[in-house]
Amino acid sequence: MKFDNSALNSTTNFQLFLTFVGMKINPAQTLEQITKLLGAEYDGSPKHLITGLNEIHRVVKGDIVFVDHPKYYDKALQSNATTVLINKKVPCPAGKALIFADDPFTAYNKLVKHFSPVNYSLKQVSDSAKIGKNTIVMPGAFVGNNVIIGDDCVIHPNVCIYDNTQIGNRVVIHANSVIGGDAFYYKRRPEKFDKMITCGIVVIEDDVELGASCTIDRGVSDVTRIGAGSKLDNQVHVGHDTQIGKMCLFAAQVGIAGCVTIEDGVTLWGQVGVPSNIHIGKGAVLLGQSAPSKSLEGGKSYLGSPAGEAKDKMRELITLKKITEEALKKNGGETPNS
Repeated sequence: MKFDNSALNSTTNFQLFLTFVGMKINPAQTLEQITKLLGAEYDGSPKHLITGLNEIHRVVKGDIVFVDHPKYYDKALQSNATTVLINKKVPCPAGKALIFADDPFTAYNKLVKHFSPVNYSLKQVSDSAKIGKNTIVMPGAFVGNNVIIGDDCVIHPNVCIYDNTQIGNRVVIHANSVIGGDAFYYKRRPEKFDKMITCGIVVIEDDVELGASCTIDRGVSDVTRIGAGSKLDNQVHVGHDTQIGKMCLFAAQVGIAGCVTIEDGVTLWGQVGVPSNIHIGKGAVLLGQSAPSKSLEGGKSYLGSPAGEAKDKMRELITLKKITEEALKKNGGETPNS
């Protein structure tokens, strides 16, 4: 199928759709209205406005965020969020509001359900999708509600594009990839895992190519972003709220957890694994099967698990080999303790 939607006749028009910052509540709600919905007590002005919901890594002024562990109380209270759902009565910071709930996680999920109800599309291409000039959606591909796809794109068979995904111009997505799946985010209970309801989106910028069977999770409440010109090989996974810069190159079977920041021009070779909350600097290269345990500076090559600078890791391997060879000689060719 070819599409030509007048709403997407230029890159400028497309860029207007790339301003998503957290889940917005429209119209804005007062503290009094929100606490009435939750059946909760509060501290702050009843007319205090709440304009969005967001998780702690992405909060902005007007957002509500939840916190349910003493370890993170200060981080939430001092964040940019102006309303905090919390399970302990603490002093309210100036200019903010507090909502007290025995289980902030469940209360937060209740708000997401209320302000972002699920609306499943039962059509191959939703009527609300906007698809640009000369874009081809091949048979078997699914395009959900409010999806925006720019000009000159190719969506191969059996690609699944979840609701609210935003895709730029000249993007190629190969067969069986899934864009916008739910975040892997659960709270452990004694009897089960409780799922945090996902209400964020995925933004794929211009000239990106995704290989076959890639999986790009949407943000918990904000954006998972793949920067312009980046190329992902087959079977690459990108977790929720991860930010990938421009002109990055990821080889097959790379796995990236949630809330990772990867700057422009980073190369990740096959089977690299990146844990959550890691920051990888501009132009860094991680060689195959490497896994960082902490943030990495840009402009360097890394090797190993935990990853270190490649030249240092190679010296370590050479030294280890020499030590092993010397030990074998001393033991008549037998390994020590054999």
